[in-house]
Amino acid sequence: MKKFTGLVSALALTVGFASTAMAETSMGIVVKIGGIPWFNAMEDGIKRRADELGVTAEMIGPVSADPALQVQAIEDLIAKGVDVIGVVPNDEAALEPVLKKARDAGIVVISHEGPGLENVDWNFELASADGFGEAHAELLSQKVPDGGKYAVYVGSLTVPLHNAWADAAIAWMAANRPDLEIVGDRYGVAENVDDSRSTALDLIAANPDLKGFLAFGSQGPIGAGRAVEERRKTGEIHVMGPFSPGQGRQMIHSGVLTGGYMWNPAQAGEVFVTLGNMLANGETVEDGADIPGLGVVHPDAAGHDIITNNLLEINKDTVDELAEKGL
Repeated sequence: MKKFTGLVSALALTVGFASTAMAETSMGIVVKIGGIPWFNAMEDGIKRRADELGVTAEMIGPVSADPALQVQAIEDLIAKGVDVIGVVPNDEAALEPVLKKARDAGIVVISHEGPGLENVDWNFELASADGFGEAHAELLSQKVPDGGKYAVYVGSLTVPLHNAWADAAIAWMAANRPDLEIVGDRYGVAENVDDSRSTALDLIAANPDLKGFLAFGSQGPIGAGRAVEERRKTGEIHVMGPFSPGQGRQMIHSGVLTGGYMWNPAQAGEVFVTLGNMLANGETVEDGADIPGLGVVHPDAAGHDIITNNLLEINKDTVDELAEKGL
C-alpha cells in the first residue's frame, strides 16, 4: 500500500508541477516606440516584476510611433496566444478593432495612457490628465511673469493622453494667463528629438516674443531644449514637460530645461505585470484595494479607469536622485 500511495502521490505531484507550468501567465506589452529612455525604463520594470512573480512578460517597442506597427504587434501577440496584452497607445481609434479581437479571443487587455479606449479590461494612470496638464501650465506661468507667446508639443495629434494634457494646460492658460498667447495650436513632434528641435528652431525664428515650450512627450523637452541652447536663449525661453531625468540631467543643471513633472515609467511597467497577472488569474479590482505600484485604488465606477497620484517633480534638486535610480 505504501508503495502504491507513494506512486499516487508522486503522480499527483508531477501533475501539480505540470499544471503550475501550464498556468504561468504570459503577456506582451506594446508601447509607443522602442529605444528611447522612457520606455527603456518601463521595460526594466516589466522584466523586474515578471521575475518577482514568475511570469513571462515582454515589451514590444515599434521602430517608430506608427499606430499600424502597434496593430501588427498586437496581432502577433494574439496569434501567440498570450494571456495578457498591455498597450500604451499612439492612436486609440486605430487600436480599437484589434483590441476587440484580442478580448474576443479571451485575452486580458490593459492600457496605460489610454483613458478613451473602450476595448480594454482596465486602463491605469499614475496621474490625472487635468492635474498633469495644469501643473505644467502653472510652472510656465511662474517662470514668465510678463506676457508673450508659448508653444505646445504632443507626441502626435492622435496620442490621447498627450492631447488631454495639452487641452488642460491650454484651458488653464486661457483662464489664468490671457497675456500668454499660444502659437498655433499644438505640434505633434514630441516623440522625436530631431523633429522637436527643428520645429523649435522655426518657432523661435518666427516669434521673437516666444517665452516657453510646454512639451508633452519625453523627447519634446530634449529637442526644444537643444534649440533654445543653440539660439542662446537659455533663461529667456523656458522649456518644461515630462522627460527622462537621465537624458535631461545636464540640461536641467545648465538651465536649458526648467523642469517638469513625471511618473516613474519603470513603476508603470511593474503595474502592467502586477495587474495583468491578477486579472489572468481571475482576481478582480475592487474599490479600496491596495495594488503594488498603484497604492489604494478607487476605480471609476462608470468605466474601467484607475487613476492615482504618483507624480514626481523634476528640477535641479531632484534630477540627480531620479537619474541615479535609472529613470
